[in-house]
Amino acid sequence: MHDPIPRRSALAKMTAGVSALALTGVLPGPAFAAGQTAPKLKGNIHHSVCKWCYKMSLDDLCRAAKELGLGSVELLGNDAVPILKKYDLHCAMCGGVSVGPEKIGTLENAWNRPENHDALVEAYTKRIDEVAAAGFENVICFSGNRKGLSDEQGIANMVNGLRRIMSHAEGKKVTVCLEMLNSRVPVHMKGHQDYFCDRIEIAAEVCRGVASERMKILFDIYHVQIMEGDVITRIKQFAPLIAHYHTAGNPGRNEIDDTQEIHYPGIMRAIVGTGYKGHVGHEFIPTRDEISALREGVAACDV
Repeated sequence: MHDPIPRRSALAKMTAGVSALALTGVLPGPAFAAGQTAPKLKGNIHHSVCKWCYKMSLDDLCRAAKELGLGSVELLGNDAVPILKKYDLHCAMCGGVSVGPEKIGTLENAWNRPENHDALVEAYTKRIDEVAAAGFENVICFSGNRKGLSDEQGIANMVNGLRRIMSHAEGKKVTVCLEMLNSRVPVHMKGHQDYFCDRIEIAAEVCRGVASERMKILFDIYHVQIMEGDVITRIKQFAPLIAHYHTAGNPGRNEIDDTQEIHYPGIMRAIVGTGYKGHVGHEFIPTRDEISALREGVAACDV
């Protein structure tokens, strides 16, 4: 199967179980010491975690997620379904597509180019079928890089292409989620220079133009903070168009702790206040013990 998340392929190569973990010199232990139990989560936020951020194997991450009370591990391809089912876990945001040597469907080369539409329609039709068959509901998509396109032309191109898969998505009850990403940070995996959909307003215009209940926004709090700030106002403004949220500390895209500037408890309360019932995916890159970082991030966001 193609790599479902090409932007993460560099880290994906490091997730082949113990061999990859040997690079760190630390093997994952249980999320809690003997006799210790996970704190009961409040249930207002449904927590998920993004696999690409973690060096441990998918099996180990699923085990830790289950012990910590999470309901989902996400940004995975169809080949991960058996492991998720083994742990009775959801995939709240499924990975997208990468077609051919041009890697059509990836961050840099996707829906804002009309010449990509035929390949993307075919690939996403198949991907939507896979997501539905697995019992999941959301699949990620990207705009591609700007490469000189005006907002108006890029949005029009995306609307025309995405409309072609909406009847199929509606029939399968799968939501296609356009992710907004920052174009400012010149660091691999922490920013995406020249990315077209680098403002929430662009993502909203695409969704409104497509005009389907199955076309929504993946609202990444880290990226919005970098590009626009005023995160709570934008959550309230665009709540009807948002299908999923991602977290990470800023600056650095690292742990949610007191070294970064985003006040996640307030943001989570705002999300709950909109009536949102979906998952919040933790997408920060741990710089220390991975399970401890995940436990602390979940605790900070569990309001």
